[in-house]
Amino acid sequence: MEVVITKENFAKEVLEAKLPVIVDFFATWCGPCKMLAPTLAEFAGENAGKVIVGKVDIDAQEELANEYRIEVVPTLIGFYKGEAKAALKGLVSKKHLAELVAEITKD
Repeated sequence: MEVVITKENFAKEVLEAKLPVIVDFFATWCGPCKMLAPTLAEFAGENAGKVIVGKVDIDAQEELANEYRIEVVPTLIGFYKGEAKAALKGLVSKKHLAELVAEITKD
């Protein structure tokens, strides 16, 4: 499941989520972001009920982009139990996404 994340729903959708959340900080003008989008959508579909994939448009949500110090797009930040645990930058595979989820959910 992919969710559009804004400043207004960030706490509810990401920080208070019971599931691990991968937040994709992207830009509409970013080529690698466009290339990553189908991979993320596929990963979200295959992992529905296990992982939430959220998307933050850095141009529309500058405050969130600044808060998480986004310097490169795409940047994927893995959140679990209300905390940013790990990040990936650039174009990644579904294998990398699965590894990110495993990393953020380990105790």
